[in-house]
Amino acid sequence: MAQGGAAARGAAKAQDQGWAWMVLVAAVLLQGLTLGFPSCIGVFFTDLQHEFQATNSETSWFPSIMVAVLHAGGPLCSILVERFGCRFTVMLGGLLSSVGMVSSSFCRSLGQLYFTAGFITGLGSCFSFQAGVTALGYYFVRWRTLANAMASTGVSLGFTLWPLLSQYLLDEMGWRNTFLIFGGILLNCCVCGAIMRPVQLASGSLLQLPKPEEEPERKEEEAQLSNGTSPHLKLQQQTRKTGCFQVLGKYLAFDIFCQNKGYQIYTIGVSWLMMGFVLPHIYLVPYAIHNGVEERRAALLISIIGIINIFIRPPTGLLSGHRIFTGRRIYLFSLAVLLCGLSNFICIISAEFNVLIFYCVILSIAMSGIGALTFQVLMDVVEMDRFSSALGLFTILESITLLIAPPLTGLLVDITGDFHYVFYTSSFLLISAALFMVLSFCALEKKNKLKDTSKVTLDGPSKYNEKPNEPQSESQPTLAVTHITSI
Repeated sequence: MAQGGAAARGAAKAQDQGWAWMVLVAAVLLQGLTLGFPSCIGVFFTDLQHEFQATNSETSWFPSIMVAVLHAGGPLCSILVERFGCRFTVMLGGLLSSVGMVSSSFCRSLGQLYFTAGFITGLGSCFSFQAGVTALGYYFVRWRTLANAMASTGVSLGFTLWPLLSQYLLDEMGWRNTFLIFGGILLNCCVCGAIMRPVQLASGSLLQLPKPEEEPERKEEEAQLSNGTSPHLKLQQQTRKTGCFQVLGKYLAFDIFCQNKGYQIYTIGVSWLMMGFVLPHIYLVPYAIHNGVEERRAALLISIIGIINIFIRPPTGLLSGHRIFTGRRIYLFSLAVLLCGLSNFICIISAEFNVLIFYCVILSIAMSGIGALTFQVLMDVVEMDRFSSALGLFTILESITLLIAPPLTGLLVDITGDFHYVFYTSSFLLISAALFMVLSFCALEKKNKLKDTSKVTLDGPSKYNEKPNEPQSESQPTLAVTHITSI
């Protein structure tokens, strides 16, 4: 009993205090290095076009592949974390990101750049980011909401610093040497990963390590199948196939998508709005340069968005987590999406630098709301024990729209020769997504209320106090949940 109490006290020391705050610092840096990195790609857009004699559509495939892979690699990252732990996955991601950018500095075609900087660096960033946030969830229990809000400032720091650094290095030494230096900078993800040592529970087991008891059963089954001694060979093969589907269902929750109307509406709405959300980040700098704004000042626009996000995103996340907004976060989220869509009309009115600064301020406020609420709303519509698998399908569908939107919009700009169509398209997609989610959830709420009313009428007053749809208590442990703020 004494030994058990000592172990429990040792486990408690590892969480919410001491080394946990070092892990939080590492998580802030990771989010700045990974999620903030795509914000600087617009700085190189014009130079890459001239270097490879490419159209807007062809050049935009590069950042769209990077962002899409960053989101789509979530299920693979979850498998690596479960098998090898958070520390290994973060360090592997840092290595891949570095190799991708160093290789990109030697590319002789856009196709090579798609693979090196787009796929390899995007996948490495995904591993480092998502595994880092998972480790943060292990280290913080009581202060988990605060830790995630503080960690999200790393994205804003990345948005602020990456474009400024990119423009400076681009002016001094060109895009190839800049990409080479970026490869060295991204190696710092490995340093952050080294800080994230496994958390030891009261039982003495390491939370991030795979379960060793599963290995003997697996080896025994493999030996029986290889020797052909099992009398139920076909049955075992069918069981193994079923196991594959179970693994797929664990990380891609198709059953939830078919059965949970709220999750279905929200996933479709977010996937649709992401097509419009990503466009200003890629095309704002080229649009400003095209309209006569100096390159340094154009790069400053993205940094302004990041600076404002640093101060607005954390309090927005904490405020939205208050109990008063429980069940209503979807409407706050839709309001932020609507504001984001309406803000694009500012760019259409004028492309003067002062007007673009005003646009960046409004856009960053709307972005803070979207970034703070995206995954909190997902937690509201999905049971917490299925959140990880719901998140897998959510990010996969999101990545598809992130992949196709920039090239299609670039093709539209190539055909028309007018950058205004970028912001027209973005506004249409964002506003329509906001209206779709609001109207759909209102209709769903009305339908559920009618069901509850009819059930109370049929069952009588004895069952009136039953609350089948009561939201899960925030105090309930959610160690298996990956809290991600990727927007």
